Amino acid sequence: MKTASSPAGKISLRQTFTALKYPNYRLWFYGQMVSLFGTWMQSTAQGFLVYQLTDSPLYLGLVAGASGFATWALMLFAGVVADRVPRRTVLVITQTVMMLLAFVLAALTFLHWVQVWHIVLLAFLLGIASAFDAPARQAFVLEMVEREDLTNAIALNATMFNTAVAIGPAAAGFAYAAFGPAWCFTLNGISFIAVIAALLRMRLKPFSTTARRSTVLGDLREGMGYVGRHPIIRTLTAMAGVGSLFAISANTLIPAWAVSILHGDATTNGLLQSARGLGALASALVVASLGRFKFKGRVLTLGSFAFPGMLLAFSSVRWLPLSLLTLMGAGAAQVLMMNLANALVQTQSPDHLRGRVMGVYSWVFFGMMPLGGLLMGALAERIHEPLSIALGAALAMAFAGMVWLFEPKVRALE
Repeated sequence: MKTASSPAGKISLRQTFTALKYPNYRLWFYGQMVSLFGTWMQSTAQGFLVYQLTDSPLYLGLVAGASGFATWALMLFAGVVADRVPRRTVLVITQTVMMLLAFVLAALTFLHWVQVWHIVLLAFLLGIASAFDAPARQAFVLEMVEREDLTNAIALNATMFNTAVAIGPAAAGFAYAAFGPAWCFTLNGISFIAVIAALLRMRLKPFSTTARRSTVLGDLREGMGYVGRHPIIRTLTAMAGVGSLFAISANTLIPAWAVSILHGDATTNGLLQSARGLGALASALVVASLGRFKFKGRVLTLGSFAFPGMLLAFSSVRWLPLSLLTLMGAGAAQVLMMNLANALVQTQSPDHLRGRVMGVYSWVFFGMMPLGGLLMGALAERIHEPLSIALGAALAMAFAGMVWLFEPKVRALE
């Protein structure tokens, strides 16, 4: 579909922020922007604190794996919940739990009681909350915008997410060096107030579900069966899972990379994290500015090759400026791949199954991420960080080649 002001496929600044014309989405956008800034401050500070406490990349993976266990165990069930319970209610509950967990970690750190097992336990509890948060959050977008503006809304979600990635880690690095990690955790806790308030202020249509005679397990089987029978959704979900397992998981090793490879400190760690976010932010803005473009499959395919390609380049360099540049490229390519996969899965899904389909998609995507982090941490203990990242990137590249050869319909998607 073309508009008079912006032909489909041409960059238009006017089209970049289309989804913000919806009042509910505006509330979501600004509330999430504040909350995500705090989230990335905590994530960056927590990773560096774990490495300081243990001097081991294995524990970085262990913390990631602890949150992933809950994701694997609960997210499919959470997709059913997202189709049965008002999604705003689910999000208010999960965001409140996340806020309380951040304050607990801050208190333990202020009191100098924090130990690595505390962080692992809190990561596990955060994984439980995230398991219910993710499918509800993914499916909630279409309650805030119309279907034709879904891709733009998802691109703007990536914009706010990666604005936080670009700023939050660098701010965390400086704050960690100046004031210690406890303040990073405290600011994260406070930041959740913004998104909770935004959710409560929204004026939404009444939440409705179709009449159900099925059990929860029956609903779950229906959603999984739909994904399994739908070749495009099945392939897109597999692409997201493989990218998460072998490519995104490289982020787990960045704190160790900053210290052992680049001989830096907390500030170096923050800069590396922010470089990836800056590249992703630029890419998300480009996708948003394209409007309702008709070559999403080709852009997705480009990202599926470029993402592992940039990680291979990153694994081979030892100079900070070049490391920052390659991470920016990796962040940009990650958005092209992951955000378009998300948008295409949603547009291919019927409304009454969207929560469950996104539950399966989120289960694969978010579940593989900490599993990949655990794998990367274990590999780095044995073969060191550079070879671990290069091996993961090579496997992701090989899978992208298989999709190119055997699933040509993916690159033809509009």
